[in-house]
Order: sequence, then C-alpha cells, then structure tokens
Amino acid sequence: MNEQPRATSAVVEFMRDARLDRMPADAVALGKRCIVDGLGVMLAGSTTPARRILGDHARSRGTTAEATAFGPEPMRVSAATAALLNGLSGHALDFDDTQLATSADRIFGLLTHPTIPPLAAALAVGERQHATGAQVLDAFLTGFEVECKISEAIHPHHYKKGFHSSGTVGTFGAMAAAAKLLGLDPAATAHALAIAASMASGIRVNFGTMTKPLHVGRAAENGVTAAELAAAGFTGGADALDGSWGFFRVFSFDDGFDPDRIVGKLANPYTIVSPGVSIKPYPCGVLGHPSMDAMRTLVVTHDVKPEQIRAIRLRAGSNILNPLRYKMATSELEAKFCPPFMLAAVALRRKAGIHEFTDEFVRSAPVQAMMARVEVILDPAIEAKGFEKIRSTVEVDLTDGRRLSQAADERYRGGPDNPFTREDLVEKFTDCASLVLSPPAISSVVDAVEHLESLADIGELVRLMASASAAR
Repeated sequence: MNEQPRATSAVVEFMRDARLDRMPADAVALGKRCIVDGLGVMLAGSTTPARRILGDHARSRGTTAEATAFGPEPMRVSAATAALLNGLSGHALDFDDTQLATSADRIFGLLTHPTIPPLAAALAVGERQHATGAQVLDAFLTGFEVECKISEAIHPHHYKKGFHSSGTVGTFGAMAAAAKLLGLDPAATAHALAIAASMASGIRVNFGTMTKPLHVGRAAENGVTAAELAAAGFTGGADALDGSWGFFRVFSFDDGFDPDRIVGKLANPYTIVSPGVSIKPYPCGVLGHPSMDAMRTLVVTHDVKPEQIRAIRLRAGSNILNPLRYKMATSELEAKFCPPFMLAAVALRRKAGIHEFTDEFVRSAPVQAMMARVEVILDPAIEAKGFEKIRSTVEVDLTDGRRLSQAADERYRGGPDNPFTREDLVEKFTDCASLVLSPPAISSVVDAVEHLESLADIGELVRLMASASAAR
C-alpha cells in the first residue's frame, strides 16, 4: 500500500502554525525543565573522552566561529559543528531524558531521548541568529514535538531491527528547531524534511561505545544542515515521510507507520505534556532505572551489606533485557547497558551516579565480583504484560538464608507519575554542571532558563554556560 503524503503535510502545517504564545502553559514549563536537565548533562558530557576526541577532530577541520560548544575549554565553531559537539555531550553519559510510550506495542524507552537534538540545534542556530530566549524556547518545543510524534508513529520494527531512534528520528527534531529559527516557509520546510530523512542514521550495534552519543550529535548537526540547505534553496523529495520510498516505509522495513499517531495528533496533545517525559535519576539506560530503585529499596530497608549478598536475580521482559545487552561490564560505556553492573553498583554504594559510572569503579575487584553474582532472567509473566512500561523484579539471596524480593515501581522516579521536584532537578543539574561551572554560574544558568522568555538574546545564556567555566 502506498500512503498519501499525509504525515509530511501534517508536520509542515504544524511547524507553520506553532507559536510559543499558542502553546499550553504546562508544555512551556515542562520545556524549561527539560532544558535545565539537557544543559546539565551537556556540561557533564563535555568532560568525556568522546567529546575530547570529537572536539579535537572539529578543531583540526577549522570552522567559522558562529556558535559555542560547551565544555571545560569552550570552542567557537560553526552552528552545525556546535550542534554536533553539544549533541554528543548531551548523550555521552546516557543521562538525558526519555520519551514515554502511549501503548503496549510502542516500547517504553525505545522511542527517543527527545531533548538533546532540538536543544543543541536551537542553541547553535539561535546564538548565531541572536534569537531571543522566547524564540529558542519556541523552536525547541516545536522540534521536541515533531521528533516525538514521528517516533511514536513509526512501526516499532524501526528500533527492534537495529536503528537507534534518537539518532534517526532525532534528526527531524533538530531540523524542526533550526527551521523555526531560520523562518523557513512551508515549501522550504518540506524540502528540509526530505533532506533530513536522507541524513538520518544510527544503528544499535554501537550501544556501549562512543558512537552511541555520536548518533545524537550527528542528529543535531544534520538537522541544522538540512534546515540551512533548504533555506538556501536546496531541494528534496515531495513526500519525505510517506509513500513507498519515504522515511516511514524505508526505515521500518516495509511495516510503515500508523497515520493516526501523527496526523491530527501534533500538539493534540503535546507529547511533553501527555504522556510526558522521563528525567533520568541515573546516568545509564533508562530501562534499568526502576530495577536500580528496587535494589536500593532492598539494601536500604533491610540494611543489607555487600558481604551479606550471595546472589542477585533480575526478572524482566525482553524490552529491558535486549537493549541492556552486556552480561558483564569492562568499561563505563558498557556499564550503561549492563544490568549486573547497575545492580552491583547500588548493592555496593547504595547509589549509582556520575562518580560510579567510571572505568575505574567498573573495573574494580568488588564490582567485578558483585556483577558475577547477578543472574538475569527473562520472565514470561512479565513479558506477557506488554512493553509500554518498565516492569521487573529484583531478588536477593543472603548468606543467612533469607531471600528478599522487590518489584520495580512502575511510578519510577523522574517519570510523570513521580516527577523530580525543582530541588531534585537543581541537584542533578548542579552535580553535572559542577564538573565545568563555578557555583555562582550554576545558579545563574538555572535562573536564566527559568526566565528564558525574558532573555533579549540567547547569547546571554550561552555566555553564562561558557565564560564561567574559564573562571574555575
């Protein structure tokens, strides 16, 4: 069946009509929370080896100084390159937020990390354009919505067969944000969609390596490039998303998409409002977070010491166990997708933050020994319940013969049903940003984002993010 280009025109029309003053107040408030979180994980991720290597590569190419790549040594580069570097930084720790699913077949956690591609793109283009804070917020929320609705609409085989949707679909989010700031008309927007569709990329074989965050960096960079090319008159196909050769059919192995999840659904409601977004309490694959909380509940409630633990079992469905594919971790990057490490870290330290996700800690003898005690089990009963939520059970056998069991709470921390308080969000931002910024700068950045609409030039926020780092 050849679908008519309904989804393409729906996206173009939404982008044409989207305006900050028409967006619901809760979408705007949630958008600013996501920006605070996104900026924090960008700053923390800017200190990683992956960002250093990519930064050196960008520096060797030489680019026009248009926008700022954040980090201990901020760089002035082209807007597209700034989006690349900040995009990679934002996903380098796997600490960025996660899109929620709306039904059992749209697998939770396998949609997108929605904030970083449109945020990196909007900051880069906005800085070059001297856009206001309100214009950047408008662009960010527009890109966020386009990305989420495309991800929700495409058949789940897109992810199941090996594409990384934060890289592929994230390209459209970044393109939409950049296109808004560049003021593309509907015709140029349609071309930008088609250009972005051909530039979308990222495969899951690279999970647990530096290339996974590169997917998100490239999504941000390619989205900016697609919008810039369309603004200059570059053309693309007329039905970027639809038809037998469009994005949906090609990238989902002929399974296509569900038009009813995107046509008439853009901004109806905004995905950031319903079903919402999950802000991560741990810097690793979100599918492991409820299990980590369950483990923490066990060791804290029963005051379990590491030496008392004889064995640990994680019972879960394939939606958790397939993506979290490492049986033993030998590096921080592998640990982000390794359930035995996630549970071992909590068992040993009762927490698992940026100071636990290090090569040194992962490779330490106590961690390796505790990981060896963890068994991962595909549970048929959990599998049968569907994949729209994260369901698991953690069991711990103690040396005194006791067996403790804790089901993961579906109202996991950071999700819409159990959201971060402002204090939680600021604490996470501070923990991340303190790797780069001074304490006064940290407070100033949070305040600037919370009053983003009042900024006459987004460069004010960029300078806070960049110049303060030099003062450490």
